[in-house]
Amino acid sequence: MDHKALIEAALDARRRSYSPYSGYRVGAAILCGDGTIVTGTNIENASYGATVCAERCAVFSAVASGKRDFSAIAIVGGSGSENDRTDDYAFPCGICRQVLREFADPASFLVIVAKSPDDHREYTLQQLLPESFGPDNLSEKENNDENQAV
Repeated sequence: MDHKALIEAALDARRRSYSPYSGYRVGAAILCGDGTIVTGTNIENASYGATVCAERCAVFSAVASGKRDFSAIAIVGGSGSENDRTDDYAFPCGICRQVLREFADPASFLVIVAKSPDDHREYTLQQLLPESFGPDNLSEKENNDENQAV
C-alpha cells in the first residue's frame, strides 16, 4: 500500500473534523487487511468526555462494517487552517493506542504520523505502546467466550 494514499485519505477526513472547541482538527485512515481504507475524524462535544478521537472513530467505523484485520493507520492533525499540511505530527493518545492494540499485532501494525503526504514518520504500535496488554493476555477460555459473543 502506498503510504501517501493513506495519508491523503487521513487529510481528507481531517477536513470533516468537528472541533469547534479546541480548533485541533484530526483525520485518520486505517488500512484494512482486505485493502480497503476506512477514515475517521475527531468529533468534539460540549461535554468534553463525550469527544471521540479520529483514530477510534476510524477503528469503530471499520469494526461496525465487519472489518477487524488492520495493518496500518495514518494520522494527521493540528490547529493550522491548511487542509493539505499540518504544522506538527499528531500521535495517537493512550486510549487510541489501546483500542488499536485490541485489533492489531503490535509488532507489525504500522502507525504513520504525517504533516503531509511527503513528510511523515512511521512507528510500529509496539514502539508506541511497549509492554502492552491485549487479547492474548487473557486466558484461552475468556478469549473463546469473548469471540462467541461477537
